[in-house]
Amino acid sequence: MDIWEAGLEAQSRPASPRAPQPRWLDLLERTTRICADHERPDLVRRLGRRRARLLDPQLRVMVVGEAGRGKSRLINALLGAEVCPVGDDPPQSVTMVVQHASAPGAHLIHGRASRFEDEPREDRRPVPVEGLAERLGGAAGGDVLYAEIGLPRALLAGGLALIEATGVDWSDPAPAVAGIAALTRADTVLFVTEATRELSATELGVLADLGRTYPGLAVALTKTDLTPDWRGVLERNRRLLQNAGVPAVLLGLSAALRLHAVATGDQALNAESGFGHLVAYLRELASGKSERLAPAASGLAARTALEDLAVALRAEQSAPRPNPPDAMSRVHAAQRALEELRRCTARWQYTLADEVADLVSEIEYDLRDRTRTVLRRAEESLDAEDPARNWRSFAEWLDGSLRDTAEANLGQLAERLAGLAERVAAEFPPGAGAYPPQWTSPRLRDAPGRLGHLDRPALDRLSIGQKVFTGLRGSYGGVLMFGLATGLAGMPLINPVSLGAGALFAGKSIRDESRSARTRRQATVKLAVQRHVDDIFTRLNKDAKDTIRQAQRALRGHFTELSEQRQQEIVESARHAQRAVDDDAAVREHRARHIQRELAQLAGLYRQATALSAGRPAPIPAQRGPSA
Repeated sequence: MDIWEAGLEAQSRPASPRAPQPRWLDLLERTTRICADHERPDLVRRLGRRRARLLDPQLRVMVVGEAGRGKSRLINALLGAEVCPVGDDPPQSVTMVVQHASAPGAHLIHGRASRFEDEPREDRRPVPVEGLAERLGGAAGGDVLYAEIGLPRALLAGGLALIEATGVDWSDPAPAVAGIAALTRADTVLFVTEATRELSATELGVLADLGRTYPGLAVALTKTDLTPDWRGVLERNRRLLQNAGVPAVLLGLSAALRLHAVATGDQALNAESGFGHLVAYLRELASGKSERLAPAASGLAARTALEDLAVALRAEQSAPRPNPPDAMSRVHAAQRALEELRRCTARWQYTLADEVADLVSEIEYDLRDRTRTVLRRAEESLDAEDPARNWRSFAEWLDGSLRDTAEANLGQLAERLAGLAERVAAEFPPGAGAYPPQWTSPRLRDAPGRLGHLDRPALDRLSIGQKVFTGLRGSYGGVLMFGLATGLAGMPLINPVSLGAGALFAGKSIRDESRSARTRRQATVKLAVQRHVDDIFTRLNKDAKDTIRQAQRALRGHFTELSEQRQQEIVESARHAQRAVDDDAAVREHRARHIQRELAQLAGLYRQATALSAGRPAPIPAQRGPSA
């Protein structure tokens, strides 16, 4: 059942009255108090609603998109039930909220609101589930705010609610989407579009606005079953979102395959539909709402409120004379340097991870190719000569070849590690003073000496007695056969002809048995060489991978320390510049000083909000499609 629905079990934690308050909750309360001190009740109400929404364990996901893109079918396929009406009829204009209930049920939420910022009074009225689509069609334009549907589904029981947003005006979509989110108390957004085309400029603009407001943003490309090249479209959309700076997770989905898989119980078809990735992502968001989604969401909400307060304060502060241009230029330069350092940190981390993955693959392939070459030459040498006669020279050659293989492979590894460190250091700006670390691994020096030697296997050789016995056994047939033939001529059974034939047959039997023994010895040695080479490959491969992991940790620690030192220098420079601005502002009137202190306080909270909003929910592993 787990492949069709995702149920979350409540994790019981021991109550601790002395547990510290979460950072995000403390940030929201401090920001709310500051908004109240600045007589901004609209911001206080907005932050209060966001606080209550984040304390609610239920995760409300708003599904938005143009009409005909497959929102309703996506929700139906995700839940395995015909919840949202689909078809060629005109789209409904009432938002639908689907959440868990012990038995199927529906309510129409009536109310009146002149602005999205003012939360209306809600009147819940139960309605039959049957014929709900017709009721929603007739409710368009009335006082129905949204419809609420309850279903007994494990995915919903884990604290998830799905909101199908309808009636979005795409000529100016951001206010409409924000209004629906405020009305239905949405926590995050699932943006639905088709896999038949790339994201339009309008959609990218909407996603950019949503990404600044809602953490955990996801984009679903529907109808992949109708688009053979949907993976290419997904990758192009991924690049568009990256270029636009939109933090979103991309998912390729096929509702038709999902519904057919649910109907037939076909697990492979369900995996091909891509809904497993969506279920995993929703499960991760729902289970980590308070630990991961709530800090990011509170950071974004606090940043928005603090920006509004800062705009008003700066407008009031515009009357006094400006700050010293030199100090402000240093502050701006430090801010730009910090932004560049953040981008540089992300670049060198990605470069390090990619280069390490490539290096592991290339070193393993090189080692495999070199050991196979040694094995082929060993087999050719064994086929040409008897190992019982030239065992010492063969064993010395094999040990030397394997040592040369180890030295060449590990030497190439050392060169590649040095080049990797230089490429990571090149990601830093020219004036950052980044340099590769001086690091060596004892495994690179000691590995060739720890290979071991090939022990001589037990080789089967013919003794004198075995040769005599084999000759007698072969000569018996020759003497008997030729003795009988010459007996027809009146000669006795034992005569010179029969004795000569027996001697010939004896020699042939001895030669044949010697060749067979040599073939067995060659096969025995080949098997021993094969096992020895495999053991050497396994040992060297582990040494190489361990060395790469040690190098990765050393490089990561080294460049992290450089980044932190650089950041501390920039922060110190910014602090000195800000202090010069504050000293100059000290000679201004009392109100100007008060405004400056308040702006400094807002800046501190804004940095905390930025730090919280930067810890957005991690994306699920990249989706490669069912054929990958």
